[in-house]
Amino acid sequence: MTELLAHVELETNPNPDASVIWLHGLGADGHDFEPIVAQLHLPSDAAIRFIFPHAPSLPVTINNGMVMPAWYDIVEMNIDRKIDDVQLKKSVNAVIDFIHNEISRGIASDRIIIAGFSQGGAVAFETALAFPQKLAGLLALSTYFATKDSIQYHPTNQNLPIAIHHGEFDPIVPMRLGEASFALLSSKGYPVEFKRYPMEHSVCRQQIADIRQWLITTLDIN
Repeated sequence: MTELLAHVELETNPNPDASVIWLHGLGADGHDFEPIVAQLHLPSDAAIRFIFPHAPSLPVTINNGMVMPAWYDIVEMNIDRKIDDVQLKKSVNAVIDFIHNEISRGIASDRIIIAGFSQGGAVAFETALAFPQKLAGLLALSTYFATKDSIQYHPTNQNLPIAIHHGEFDPIVPMRLGEASFALLSSKGYPVEFKRYPMEHSVCRQQIADIRQWLITTLDIN
């Protein structure tokens, strides 16, 4: 059996029928988004398993080689980010292990959402859009499509609901990169929505309310 990355796991009710695998940003860990589960105020009968993996610790070139939780190394500061593709794909495979584990626990693949913030979002894009089984949705927060020029899109997820959220004043990942992801996926016929918020590289209250509604709609929660 494949050993999963260390992770945080929360269930909104026993016997969940859906899962959300949520990836944190550079230098954070799985606890970063753990509080959002309570803040979502999901319907009382919603039974969702939230999984927040911890990224492995890696030396990060743009941070002077400092070792920190990272899904992949960022080699250059230029805005579209020269990244370590091999490490990113390794992280994608780690997320796929979580997907397969959820399926083995009785969650249908089309009841699994992949979510990611910043660097975690880049991994989420690659994971969800290339995955060969139908998924429930993709939530991309304050992020960029790092593998847009190399990804092998899988037609099974051509109709994947995608939500892209971005802060208008983001100094880390400029909003134009989120807009570019939206434009690219729209041009390819994906059902993608883009929402902008008056914030920097973070999450805000209105956005949490919007995520709540998106989850309810995407997972068809009554």
